[in-house]
Amino acid sequence: METPAPSHSPAPESRTDFISIRNFNFSYGQKQALFDITLDIPERQVTAFIGPSGCGKSTLLRNLNRMNDLIEGISHSGDIFVNGHSIYDPHIEVISLRKRVGMVFQKSNPFPKSIYENVVYPLRVAGQNRKSVLDETVERSLRGAALWEEAKDRLHESALGLSGGQMQRLCIARAIANRPEILLMDEPCSALDPIATVKIEELIRELKQEFTIVIVTHNMQQATRCSDLTAFFYLGKLVEYDQTQRIFSNPAQKQTEDYITGRFG
Repeated sequence: METPAPSHSPAPESRTDFISIRNFNFSYGQKQALFDITLDIPERQVTAFIGPSGCGKSTLLRNLNRMNDLIEGISHSGDIFVNGHSIYDPHIEVISLRKRVGMVFQKSNPFPKSIYENVVYPLRVAGQNRKSVLDETVERSLRGAALWEEAKDRLHESALGLSGGQMQRLCIARAIANRPEILLMDEPCSALDPIATVKIEELIRELKQEFTIVIVTHNMQQATRCSDLTAFFYLGKLVEYDQTQRIFSNPAQKQTEDYITGRFG
């Protein structure tokens, strides 16, 4: 199936493009995974990346905080800007970039520590040990992750005693503890039951009041429920990008329509 030229129908003109991806190519060794991606992501909205397995959506997500730098043999061309500044600027420290760009992974990964210590871990790594600051961060972050009421009486118990959905919300609390500007979510609900998934989706809608959110999902219903904008990828190329409602009701590309109606993928 040939990939048509990308349709970059942007969202409303009044938006603020907070993340700008320009002519971005990315390879794992000899295998090119992304081809000439140009995409603008607005501030304090939810942008969903959809597409079949292996289409490059998670690869692109992990480039937004340079997580792929940890893989040997990778290469890229083009650029990614956050708030007007290249994330590949040699003067930018990757650690400081990752403080600004939090990440929640597909599988919840709480540390074998207390709930409290899980949340404050990023602050302790940065050298912050003032109890008043840590206490305030724990409450603020757990409230932000809709977990405070369930966890406030067990802060010093092991995080491994939480349910799967609670663990994922704890990982979100940990990701927002440093007050990042951007929150990346890679299939955050794929391992959760439907009830826990609903809670995470409600949380995503609330968090966009404070954070710019980019979510990778295989669940197209989830994209329609959570996101303002949707980008459809196929074989490492951006096929179409538009307001979510338009993508799912009136896509510009037949390939997008074929995917969302289940004809392939």
